[in-house]
Amino acid sequence: MEIRIRDEIRRFVAESPGNRFPDGSGPYFDEPLVGFAAAEDPLFGDYKRIIGAFHLTPTELLEGAATVIVWVLPITAATRMTNRMESDWPSRKWSLTRSHGETLNGQLRRHLVAHLEGLGHRAVAPQYSPAWQEFADTPVGIASTWSERHAAYAAGLGTFSLSDGLITERGIAHRLGSVVTSLPLPPTPRTAPDHLHNCLYHREGSCGVCIGRCPVGAITFAGHDKLRCREFVYGAAPREVGERYGVQQTGCGLCQTRVPCEAVVPP
Repeated sequence: MEIRIRDEIRRFVAESPGNRFPDGSGPYFDEPLVGFAAAEDPLFGDYKRIIGAFHLTPTELLEGAATVIVWVLPITAATRMTNRMESDWPSRKWSLTRSHGETLNGQLRRHLVAHLEGLGHRAVAPQYSPAWQEFADTPVGIASTWSERHAAYAAGLGTFSLSDGLITERGIAHRLGSVVTSLPLPPTPRTAPDHLHNCLYHREGSCGVCIGRCPVGAITFAGHDKLRCREFVYGAAPREVGERYGVQQTGCGLCQTRVPCEAVVPP
């Protein structure tokens, strides 16, 4: 069944008209990576301590939850290349991927919920749950009741970076999504030695290239300033280039491109 679910996610992304740039220049995303985490994995309980008591467990989101299905949508090389060339603002292709590509990601969440229900299993997309909330001021900064990145880590899809992103086998330039379901599926093993292993800086004290890529200094060797980053991503960047690009949300992604972890786990 896990192969069937993985294939359905990949089929939807490959065939969806929503995974295409308006000018026909190609897709927003390459083939997805898919992983599974057990709903009863103790790590989800640990997140209440690591992130905050407000962070929901899978069983709090769905009674009888058995599995968290998580996917990574890798951003294409053509889009990443355009963003590598920028230093102040995200590129047009990157911004369209953030806006229209995330719309596709939302469609995938809803599609997978419907697909699972059609197979006789209950399912919920945490981002669309009535229980979902975002908090501006927590001990870890801006946070919400469900973290797609932490779900992806639990599902064995990657580890965290100095910039707070998730470095997967396809790198850090991607979008993430997840669905909680009552369908039992075998968990994907977490093979990294620790939750920071894929980041060169955390692993061996080298790199830090993402620090210089941030246009507002939101990344330092001390970590990631979520508020400063958010003010740029949701404030300055859309104001500067949003109208020109024809989108309301532009993202940024400068720290996810022209870095060693852009498309791979750095050796």
